[in-house]
Amino acid sequence: MVKYSLVSLVRARAKKKRQDKRYLISNIKNLLNFILIMLLLGFWINEIQNFALSIAAFAVAIVLATREFIQCIIGFFYLMSTRPFRIGDWIQVDGFAGEVSATDWIKSTLLEVDLHRYQYTGKTLYIPNNKLITSPIKNLNFLKRYVTHEFTITRDEDVNPFAIIETLTERTKAQCADFYDVATRYNQIIERRLDVKIAGPEPLLEVSTSEIGHTQIRVTIFCPTDRAIEIEQKIMSEFMDLWFAEYQKIKPENNAR
Repeated sequence: MVKYSLVSLVRARAKKKRQDKRYLISNIKNLLNFILIMLLLGFWINEIQNFALSIAAFAVAIVLATREFIQCIIGFFYLMSTRPFRIGDWIQVDGFAGEVSATDWIKSTLLEVDLHRYQYTGKTLYIPNNKLITSPIKNLNFLKRYVTHEFTITRDEDVNPFAIIETLTERTKAQCADFYDVATRYNQIIERRLDVKIAGPEPLLEVSTSEIGHTQIRVTIFCPTDRAIEIEQKIMSEFMDLWFAEYQKIKPENNAR
């Protein structure tokens, strides 16, 4: 009843102030659960000791039967001590990605995120804590605001891509102009925190060919996560306009040949 009351109070205040208090709610739940366990152990310590002595012969079997739960509890202490992520972070574990919404003694709860479209899928992932010890954890928190988005445009070889690449680059920069200053600052923050050089904020266009000889233009942009697909479609539209305009110019020559 105390846990329910405190959680309800925090949620009500968070809703009123429009703040994200999931991290606080998760800590309250875990703390009260820990206090409850300690109280029960304190009340029943003598009975537990007698019970433990009476089942000494079965101790090994019990440990083997409950090892998964024990590993999950150890994993919880590992998460609390190392802090590889916090409530609200985006993480990826064994190919599953999502936003951490809660953690407890046994599992971590994630709201699944599609990393190709940077959108919530509506699915909820429950990852046992022991999985977080044995598997690499990718913290994708920086992707929540800005992302290095890459996509490839493939066309046939009828048009020389270098005839349009300069114009396409200028139009790509124009699509990114309205957030360029903010992207520059955010890019510098990430580089300072990670101590590495990352792509951006200038868009990058590279020309290559596919295995069957088709022309490929690989576009890399550093943009707001929630606008990545929108900007991709605009750049794709600009490319198609330039491509077909150039094709119309050389079409009479191709027909003559």
